[in-house]
Amino acid sequence: MKKSERLNQMLRFINKKEIFTLKDLMTEFHISKRTALRDIDSLEEIGVPLYVDYGRYGGYRLIKTMTLPPISFTSQEVFALYFAMQALQSFTSSPFRISFESINEKFLDGVSPKQREQIQSFKDRVSIYHAEHTLETVFLEDLLLAAVQTKSLLISYTTAKQTTNRRIQPISISAMRGYWYCQAYDIDKEAYRVFRCDRITSLEVLEPQPALSVNMVNIQNALSLWKPTEQAIPFKCSINSLGIERFKQHQFPSMNIQTEDEDTFLTGTFEPTEYNFMVSYLASFGKTIQLIEPLSLREQLKEYYIDLLNHV
Repeated sequence: MKKSERLNQMLRFINKKEIFTLKDLMTEFHISKRTALRDIDSLEEIGVPLYVDYGRYGGYRLIKTMTLPPISFTSQEVFALYFAMQALQSFTSSPFRISFESINEKFLDGVSPKQREQIQSFKDRVSIYHAEHTLETVFLEDLLLAAVQTKSLLISYTTAKQTTNRRIQPISISAMRGYWYCQAYDIDKEAYRVFRCDRITSLEVLEPQPALSVNMVNIQNALSLWKPTEQAIPFKCSINSLGIERFKQHQFPSMNIQTEDEDTFLTGTFEPTEYNFMVSYLASFGKTIQLIEPLSLREQLKEYYIDLLNHV
């Protein structure tokens, strides 16, 4: 790390810590005692108000919290931030109505001419392909805020068959294969559920807020809440290494990979209403899996392949 960059980070470190020792600086920035002393001298030269407490339990004290200079990024950090922003282009909806064009313009205006030239050079040589998010998600911001503020909601949820009212506590939001999903706790069913956000047609905050049987604030892993219903149907497929790779790219909380002796299996459960989904999902694995059970799903999968052949 260059000295100028280290001093910039050190300013933020001591401004937050207020009282620190040479050992703190040595540990935080992986520098020697001599380098730490030189850095302190450099900080004092640029006007950082430090006071020294001598003695066994002494150290350095920031006399007052100072106003920090604007954040500066290294060229590598600038490039990393720019390419991370490219993911925004694939979202029709994004939290807080983020506009890629607006952010991109402001970002490029804030970097140096040399960095802007380097970014353009990288852009001409790097291609990033995304699953396009084509469906508008009206309540994405509301769902995210409800998750952060632990607020329960009443939503109208529309599927191909019906529209139902559900009382939920949103936990987190994720994007996968062109869709936004809301991981939530279904208050009435007392179970973890996943809702496709574009299928939520109305939303309102519940008043008063219901008392939940789960402490939503302390949840560390939302997926640990998921449990199959009593009607859930178990399934089992043998799977090879290519199938495992595909599964890791497109998996669900109701599914997992298991090893028995030297064989590997894709196992899990699905709800009786999810036969069509399971057929299309398993068909996407091609020859990398072989369905073992249940027999009813095997028959529907065969019918799916026959129907495809009839359309060739």
